[in-house]
Amino acid sequence: MHAPARSPIPLDTLLMAYRNGIFPMSDGREDDEVFWVEPKERAIIPLDRFHCSRSLRKVLAAERFEVTCNADFGAVIEACAQPRPGHPESWISHPIIASYRALHEIGHAHSIEVWRHGYLVGGLYGVSFDSVFCGESMFSRADNASKVALAWLVAAMRRGGYRLLDCQFMTDHLATMGAVGMPQADYLMLLEDACRHKTLPLPEAYSALSSDAEASGVAPGKLIAQSFTQTS
Repeated sequence: MHAPARSPIPLDTLLMAYRNGIFPMSDGREDDEVFWVEPKERAIIPLDRFHCSRSLRKVLAAERFEVTCNADFGAVIEACAQPRPGHPESWISHPIIASYRALHEIGHAHSIEVWRHGYLVGGLYGVSFDSVFCGESMFSRADNASKVALAWLVAAMRRGGYRLLDCQFMTDHLATMGAVGMPQADYLMLLEDACRHKTLPLPEAYSALSSDAEASGVAPGKLIAQSFTQTS
């Protein structure tokens, strides 16, 4: 844990922090202070070891949801910042929201949205640079919605040639999806390697997935479900 900084965070400072394995948090939604965090233990999801359960593959293939990328970044981060059962306080403060909105405007923060009948029911957002995506938070208002968002993210990252999906902290939920923990020193080695490689911006990787599905005559969700059959 490092000294607090005042926000909005300068974007070059924010990106430099991520490139060095550090990220910001706040103690509460109304807190003006932003703390720089460098965990001793880190969690990542190896892109070739993402665990997509049989039930999740069925949900994907059935096209129960519409999935978009960067369609409403603001709504996703606001939803992620809302209190949740057992977690009345959010680390996503107003200054952090302002900072990531600005980062989104310059193409380094992205969202995956999950819709049902025109309503936003799930999603996630994170920071992207080189061949790295640092997942920040996700939310769900319908069964499997956040899992669908994560599956689409992993599929898009694989399609785009990404190398590192950072999850920050290990949770039981992430563990069921294939996340693994490691010391920060090991994470920094993976990060350094991933920063040497360039890849498609996430929205372009998402579009490539959709184009692949159209070219093959298969629904996007079904194509993604099939792609995980060999790795789950």
